[in-house]
Amino acid sequence: MAASSSIHDHIAAPTTQASFHDKLNSRWHERSLQFFMVIVLGHWAEHLAQAWQIYVMGWPRPKAGGVLGLFYPWLVKTEALHYGYALVMLIGIWVLRKGFAGVSKEWWTIALVIQFWHHIEHALLISQVLIHHNYFGSPVPVSILQLVIPRVELHLFYNTIVFIPMVIGMYYHMFPPEGETERAGCTCAWRDVSARACAA
Repeated sequence: MAASSSIHDHIAAPTTQASFHDKLNSRWHERSLQFFMVIVLGHWAEHLAQAWQIYVMGWPRPKAGGVLGLFYPWLVKTEALHYGYALVMLIGIWVLRKGFAGVSKEWWTIALVIQFWHHIEHALLISQVLIHHNYFGSPVPVSILQLVIPRVELHLFYNTIVFIPMVIGMYYHMFPPEGETERAGCTCAWRDVSARACAA
């Protein structure tokens, strides 16, 4: 008889005292990350579509609203939508961070720090709409880095530099280095699956 149960047995066992946050970062972590990444990739696709419309199709910037903007142009132009997404991203990265360990957690934390600043930039934009006053003498709401980088390129850049460490973190979470597999509290790691495939 084994002295200790496997991580999968531990996760599958009913835990009456586990909080919702703990469940999100243990037995629900894999599904939670998948759901979160669908949201992230959907937003990422919108930014890429907008860049495609401007640089490849030659559309004027006010008309380039991504895919969603083709059907709901008024929605894409509201700062509330952009701020809401930045907040969802920040909360999602923070809430799911506990399920990471080791090097994957380090990369996930880098994404969290960058997204925190991205959120600050969006908070500056929505604050100008709410108080009906633009900062820095700008005719339109403007964020700090937007003073030197156009908005479309800036937010494509922000989403890129948040997405890259997220992907690296996910990679090391699914394929943890030797010695880190036991530290994870979820079923996201593929190491056991890969080992079984090689053994077969």
